[in-house]
Amino acid sequence: MKRLGVIGGLGPMATAYFLQLLIQMSDAKTDQEHMEVILHSRPQIPDRTRYILGHSGENPMPPMVEVGRGLASQGAEVIAIPCITAHYFQEELEEKIGVPILHAIEETACYLKEAGIERAGIMATDGTMESCLFQKAFADHGLQWVTPDKNGQKQVMHLIYENVKAGRPVETARFEEVSGQLFREGAQAVLLACTELSLIKRDYLVGPGILDVMEVLAKKAVQTCGHLKGEYERLITA
Repeated sequence: MKRLGVIGGLGPMATAYFLQLLIQMSDAKTDQEHMEVILHSRPQIPDRTRYILGHSGENPMPPMVEVGRGLASQGAEVIAIPCITAHYFQEELEEKIGVPILHAIEETACYLKEAGIERAGIMATDGTMESCLFQKAFADHGLQWVTPDKNGQKQVMHLIYENVKAGRPVETARFEEVSGQLFREGAQAVLLACTELSLIKRDYLVGPGILDVMEVLAKKAVQTCGHLKGEYERLITA
């Protein structure tokens, strides 16, 4: 089995949940059958969204490269980053670190295509939205997308930064308002395209038609570095 490296801390709770998903999804009957994971959690890496939008001059790339190279020096053969916005830097990170990085966004597009989904709603950070990471991948795969209106996007950012990252209870009415809008506009599935939103699915009932992008990433990591339980072949909530 390949050794997985994880650039973590973006944010810390999402990283912890990612590790939990790796364990849950692994078809392992003993400790020794689980995949080997090298984790470096560095929460001090500057905010990705603020940098992408030009609201901060603190570039998160150098510390991410430093962490990635450290993982590679310890024997990581493939790397995962449980932060969707960080995939904005994916190609440059892979080049500078010299180790393959699993691409959560590309894997999500492939998963939707295989699942027969033609139109998906996207709930993500402003940074992910502004850089059109999912939109570009979807266009390459012939998929359509729906995004929240201006108010809906404010609600998503509130959920991410004022609820989950701040360690406060989730205001589920805000989540239901945005996901409901996306479904009404024709989305066959709604993506939780930020790892903080993944924690909402972990702790609250989100209803049918929801796809957690971090689960897609975890699934690919297990398939690459271990053995996947059959029950995780389908990830969209029923």
